[in-house]
Amino acid sequence: MDEQALLGLNPNADSDFRQRALAYFEQLKISPNAWQACAEALAQRTYSDDHIKFFCFQVLEHQIKYKYSELTTVQQQLIRETLVSWLQAQMLTPQPEKTFIRNKAAQVFALLFVTEYLTKWPKFFFDILSVVDLNPRGVDLYLRILMAIDSELVDRDVVHTSEEARRNTLIKDTMREQCIPNLVESWYQILQNYQYSNSEVTCQCLEVVGAYVSWIDLSLIANDRFINMLLGHMSIEVLREEACDCLFEIVNKGMDPVDKMKLVESLCQVLQSAGFFSIDQEEDVDFLARFSKLVNGMGQSLIVSWTKLIKNGDIKNAQEALQAIETKVELMLQLLIHEDDDISSNIIGFCYDYLHILKQLTVLSDQQKANVEAIMLAVMKKLTYDEEYNFENEGEDEAMFVEYRKQLKLLLDRLAQVSPELLLASVRRVFSSTLQNWQTTRFMEVEVAIRLLYMLAEALPVSHGAHFSGDVSKASALQDMMRTLVTSGVSSYQHTSVTLEFFETVVRYEKFFTVEPQHIPCVLMAFLDHRGLRHSSAKVRSRTAYLFSRFVKSLNKQMNPFIEDILNRIQDLLELSPPENGYQSLLSSDDQLFIYETAGVLIVNSEYPAERKQALMRNLLAPLMEKFKILLEKLMLAQDEERQASLADCLNHAVGFASRTSKAFSNKQTVKQCGCSEVYLDCLQTFLPALSCPLQKDILRSGVRTFLHRMIICLEEEVLPFIPSASEHMLKDCEAKDLQEFIPLINQITAKFKIQVSPFLQQMFMPLLHAIFEVLLRPAEENDQSAALEKQMLRRSYFAFLQTVTGSGMSEVIANQGAENVERVLVTVIQGAVEYPDPIAQKTCFIILSKLVELWGGKDGPVGFADFVYKHIVPACFLAPLKQTFDLADAQTVLALSECAVTLKTIHLKRGPECVQYLQQEYLPSLQVAPEIIQEFCQALQQPDAKVFKNYLKVFFQRAKP
Repeated sequence: MDEQALLGLNPNADSDFRQRALAYFEQLKISPNAWQACAEALAQRTYSDDHIKFFCFQVLEHQIKYKYSELTTVQQQLIRETLVSWLQAQMLTPQPEKTFIRNKAAQVFALLFVTEYLTKWPKFFFDILSVVDLNPRGVDLYLRILMAIDSELVDRDVVHTSEEARRNTLIKDTMREQCIPNLVESWYQILQNYQYSNSEVTCQCLEVVGAYVSWIDLSLIANDRFINMLLGHMSIEVLREEACDCLFEIVNKGMDPVDKMKLVESLCQVLQSAGFFSIDQEEDVDFLARFSKLVNGMGQSLIVSWTKLIKNGDIKNAQEALQAIETKVELMLQLLIHEDDDISSNIIGFCYDYLHILKQLTVLSDQQKANVEAIMLAVMKKLTYDEEYNFENEGEDEAMFVEYRKQLKLLLDRLAQVSPELLLASVRRVFSSTLQNWQTTRFMEVEVAIRLLYMLAEALPVSHGAHFSGDVSKASALQDMMRTLVTSGVSSYQHTSVTLEFFETVVRYEKFFTVEPQHIPCVLMAFLDHRGLRHSSAKVRSRTAYLFSRFVKSLNKQMNPFIEDILNRIQDLLELSPPENGYQSLLSSDDQLFIYETAGVLIVNSEYPAERKQALMRNLLAPLMEKFKILLEKLMLAQDEERQASLADCLNHAVGFASRTSKAFSNKQTVKQCGCSEVYLDCLQTFLPALSCPLQKDILRSGVRTFLHRMIICLEEEVLPFIPSASEHMLKDCEAKDLQEFIPLINQITAKFKIQVSPFLQQMFMPLLHAIFEVLLRPAEENDQSAALEKQMLRRSYFAFLQTVTGSGMSEVIANQGAENVERVLVTVIQGAVEYPDPIAQKTCFIILSKLVELWGGKDGPVGFADFVYKHIVPACFLAPLKQTFDLADAQTVLALSECAVTLKTIHLKRGPECVQYLQQEYLPSLQVAPEIIQEFCQALQQPDAKVFKNYLKVFFQRAKP
């Protein structure tokens, strides 16, 4: 072996050595006999370096996984012998191998097992067991091999081919017949032998039992001697977590519902009499988390049994199952309320399913009602934040609590289904008593009280948020709580979690303010002052900006009396913060977008006359325009690139803000009706010069382009005079990405204004195409994937443009470009349909071709087009699908083929019998198609039903391709 290359395996080796080692590994993988050197090194323990041993196993692994069938019988025998002699050597070495080597060796054994067990090595386990006997090192490896085999055969995370899945099923069946009882006996011996002397091996063995129990005969494990031993392990501190998991796997195994019930009940009796149900005596939270998972498994298993028995009509046993479930509820509640969230989280599944049973019962007993209430109180208590929660810097623990809260929310929703009245009454009680004394109550209790009110909205669903109409008692309870929320002064509570919960709840129940509009002013003030948009926490300000825009939008009819006051109060929040003097504005630019949108909504939806709306909109946008002009001048003069970037950012924000205000307009309230066209046209005139700025082109163009998209919708034809010069600027020295983003703008204009923009399109058609072709023809590195992808996307955009032009009834735009240019365009479409393996573009090209045939393919079409149809379009319809890259199993490709069929049908429609004659006598014979197939093809083409031909065409090409 190349000793120099092996040095690179050490993690501390420098990168040259590491590269060399990698190259050596690749070389050994390809070489037909190099693996033998590795096998020899392992069998004879040539190397002491761990990384080299690991490397040798990797080479063997590759050989078994990918090259095994190429080996001779002797070579396969050598691999078997190598592994067995390596295993024998492990019994004798003074030091065991490192864990990562033992795991890798186990994987290699497992690979060889799945490859050979059914054919060459049926005595695999007997051979291994005869080598390891009860030697602790040997047992350790034997158990690791069993775990590796289990993950090869049943691990659901590993994707297997259908062939492998069949093989795995066969291996499991054969193992069940031939060796599982012996394996189970070996596990029993290992557990009995090592339970008091070697906890590591015992835990490994328990893990193996837990893994295999899911697919072997349960009676081999669920019997007195095994279960008694496992229950004994539950009392040994170092074993009990693994024993718990093992019992969980046994309980989880699918079986007859009555048998399952008996198994669970007998386990519970033993656990209970051994004192495991006394949770408060137990201090080890790690063990309790596993125990909680076990109780959850037992509870859910009983519920599955109950469900099956009810379904089968076995009422007597179903009653017994329900009785068994009920006796576990007290334990479930103790675990649910436990202060450790992991313990609580592990029992939620049982709790949820238990509530689902209660939901199905017509009448609840007093005890069941008491259980529902106890679960409710537990959920309310567990929703509460603890003292350690870090609101300013949320890390992993905080994220886990947020997830746990989501689980509790599901329980709350399920409680609402079982007993909505009880939930409402409980929440109301907690809410009222907490808010009465909020000044002297800890933040987490105030937060959870408001949170519960917030959660009721989803737990007690209504359509369109109509919580305050319909069911009178529910509506009045919610109305009371909302009134208390907004009048209690709790919005002043000095903790971010309470503040945020207040605003979230106010917005969720916005319909309350249509019932009691007198509370709107005080809530608006909370949004606008130090409690909301001017809060000391940036997180609160940011969220409030979004919530404020939602609040105003949903209550726009009630906002009229407050509009001018709000606009005055948010004035300073609208300022464009320039990148000067480190000035830190209260809101980020993303937050300001919401404030601009809110201002727009207030103005547009007001009851003011158009002149007043126009004046207010001008007040809102004029400062932006002024600032924009100044900053653009500064950018032109800026030398430092960092400063240029921050100025460009700021200019982009200005355009974005103006754009966002236009979201307020609608079909009912158009820009024209509100008298605001002039203001937006002024904005357009202010922003367009940025397109000719040579600095920071990408960001400036992108902002102005987005604004143009918005203005095409808002200003309609008033925007048209600005389009030619904007287009001219955007086509100057542009990259693939610029064009790709510019084309949708032209498509939008074409589709919207059609004939109105025909002169403009005719004028800019060839300049746009030249720009596209110039970028597409630029040479790029052969393996530069991002450049190739950019070109592919640009090609798609180009074809989408041609599709828009032809589809909008504007084919004259192409026809008027002169014969030479028209031909050049048509050739690119043919190339797109045939030469590039991109089914999305191919589909578009066939749509363009059928459209052009429909428009120009008749007797009065342009001179020479009929020739083009036969010379190029018809061949394209055959050459494209015949390409190897045209994959008929791919959905996008099938869509492209479907459009290809439409093209052929359209040609037949336009040219009639002449087309059939051409196919019969000239084209198809030139492809060496058999006469009877030609006949069949032409008959299918002449079928009136297009679908018949589409289906036929797919079969035609499937037959034609080798």
